[in-house]
Amino acid sequence: MSSDAPVAARGQRMPRRERRAQLLAAARVVFVEQGYHSAAMDDIAERAGVSKPVLYQHFPGKLDLYLALLDASADALVAAVREALESTQDNKQRVEATMAAYLAFVDDPDGAFRLVFQSDLMDQAAVRERVERADDECARMVSEVIATDTGLTGDEALLLASALTGLAQIASRHWLRSGRRVPKDTAGRLLAGLSWRGISSFPLTHPATS
Repeated sequence: MSSDAPVAARGQRMPRRERRAQLLAAARVVFVEQGYHSAAMDDIAERAGVSKPVLYQHFPGKLDLYLALLDASADALVAAVREALESTQDNKQRVEATMAAYLAFVDDPDGAFRLVFQSDLMDQAAVRERVERADDECARMVSEVIATDTGLTGDEALLLASALTGLAQIASRHWLRSGRRVPKDTAGRLLAGLSWRGISSFPLTHPATS
C-alpha cells in the first residue's frame, strides 16, 4: 500500500474485515510518513475517510493500531525468510534467497519495514518484544539449517545465524538509505557472496537430503 492509495468515501459502509484492512492501510501510510509520536488518530481517520468513532470501534487506541500493523509487518518478514529457506535444498542458494528476501522487504513501497527496523517506539515493551521476536524467529530458522548441516550445537548455530540475519538487515537498510545505488540483484549477490564465504567454511558434516 503506497502513500498514493485512494481514500475511501467518508461514511461508506463495508464489511468489518474490509473496514479493518482499510483502516490498517491508512494507518500504515500515516505512521510511516510521520512516525508514531507525530501521528494522530485524527490523521488516520481522515486518511481512511471515516469518523474517529468508526476508527475507535476497531482500535481502542493508537498503540493498539500500531501493534496490529507491527504484527503484520513482522509476520511478513518471518514468512519471507521462511519461504527463502524452504525454496531450495542447496545451501548457497538458500543464502542468496535469504539476502534477497531482506532486500525485498526493505524495498517494499509501503514502507512497512520501518515499523520493524526503524520504530520510534522501541521504549515500549510491547513493541520491543514484537521486534525482537521477529528477529529471533528469523535467526532461529536459519540456525536450524546450520545446525542440521554442520553438526554445531544449537547455541553455536544460533550465534552464526544471528550474525547472518543481522548482516542482511543492516546492509539492506544501508542499501535503501543510500538510494539503491547498487542494483538490487547485484546487492543481493554481493551480500550472499560475503555470507557464503563465511558460513561455507564450516564442514558439511550432516548434509541435508534432497
